[in-house]
Amino acid sequence: MNKIVLKLGGTIMALFLVVLLPLGFVANQIFTNFYYNQVQQEISQLSAKYARNMTSLDDRTFIKMFVNLADLTNKEIIIINQQGEMVANSGVGLPHLSEKEVEQLSNGQSISKRVEDPVTNKNYLASGNPIYQGNKISGVFFVMADIHDIEEPVRKIRDLLILSAVGALFLALGFTFVLAKKMSDPLLEMEQATRKIAKGKLDVRVSIRSNDEIGTLAKAINDLAMETNRYRSNRREFFANISHELRTPISYLQGYAKVLKQGLYQSEKEKNLYLEIIDQESDRLVHLINDLFDLAKMEEGKIDLSLSFIDIGGILESAIVKLKVETVKKGIELEVISNNVLPRIKGDPIRMEQIFTNLLSNAVRYTEQGKITARAFLNKQHVHVHIEDTGMGIPEEEIPYIFERFHRVEKSRSRQLGGTGLGLAIVKNLVELHNGTIAVESRVGQGTTFLLSFPVERGAE
Repeated sequence: MNKIVLKLGGTIMALFLVVLLPLGFVANQIFTNFYYNQVQQEISQLSAKYARNMTSLDDRTFIKMFVNLADLTNKEIIIINQQGEMVANSGVGLPHLSEKEVEQLSNGQSISKRVEDPVTNKNYLASGNPIYQGNKISGVFFVMADIHDIEEPVRKIRDLLILSAVGALFLALGFTFVLAKKMSDPLLEMEQATRKIAKGKLDVRVSIRSNDEIGTLAKAINDLAMETNRYRSNRREFFANISHELRTPISYLQGYAKVLKQGLYQSEKEKNLYLEIIDQESDRLVHLINDLFDLAKMEEGKIDLSLSFIDIGGILESAIVKLKVETVKKGIELEVISNNVLPRIKGDPIRMEQIFTNLLSNAVRYTEQGKITARAFLNKQHVHVHIEDTGMGIPEEEIPYIFERFHRVEKSRSRQLGGTGLGLAIVKNLVELHNGTIAVESRVGQGTTFLLSFPVERGAE
């Protein structure tokens, strides 16, 4: 049996016993006291009744009638005269009375007490009442009930209570075991699954058996396994992409540098072409390294923004100008729609231009023909920027992951078109650093629209 079943079972059983034992003790005490009080009340009533009907201590027939009556009621009687002598009894010895009890009887008061028969050593509950003849006390009438006869039904009830408690205990034990097993099995399954996940077996899944906290935990473990698996796949893809992206410019740099070093060119024009290629590949390498550093600093929260009130429309137009050459080469129409009365927002102009440049470059990269539209407008104290293209689009199942680092849509084609899967992750981090939001809408074959929103601070013109 596993430890968690023992712990859960032990805890539940301990709680059960904590409730059951005091409850059983209290029930036993209540019943015992109730039964004793009932017997005490009965003999007190009998004693008072007999004492009232006792007209003479000298009538032996009358006295014998009371003795016979004691046998019928299963009680014992003792009749004592004024001198303290026993006039009659049903087979028990004279009880010992204290001075206080004698005084109470002399004053016409009744007494109740436990007495021990000096002959048989039996214990009795006794009740005594004074006998009146006229206005004078002529004796005392005692009615006694055997303690053993009282305790016998109490003992039987106590045995029934104990038997019921034992039965309830075994029933609770079985219920506890089933409940503990039902609660512990999912936890043990989760433990085994997490150990497998820790060893790299990310295809493990936990059964979700309920909608409570345990079911939620199981779902969280499954989500963790899926996310970790996807992260590992993206990381592998990322390293493969980085290796490819680094290897290509380095190969160009080494090859053309060697050609120039050895003078293996035919003309000055060819030499300048090689130098231009070296320059372009150097820029490409620097851009890749800068992206890696930027993303690392953003994720560690170490990037600093030079904030000022900026014209977001002007920055958008500046980013578009830099991409004119690429759009002309591909024959893509680029349109800018901007409201000239947009308020200034607080931001870093360089980083804001980086946001727009990355998104626009992405649009140009994945659009073979058609149009790219950049739109800026004001709505509810927020400046909105929509960048829309008519490119290849993004599959619906990929949309939740496109802002994650390492992620690339249509990986084989993405490698052909360039990019490392870092651009959108950088954009998302920069937008959030500016207290903005970014979302995406896309349909495969119809195009993609990135929706950006930045708050306008009070006092901005």
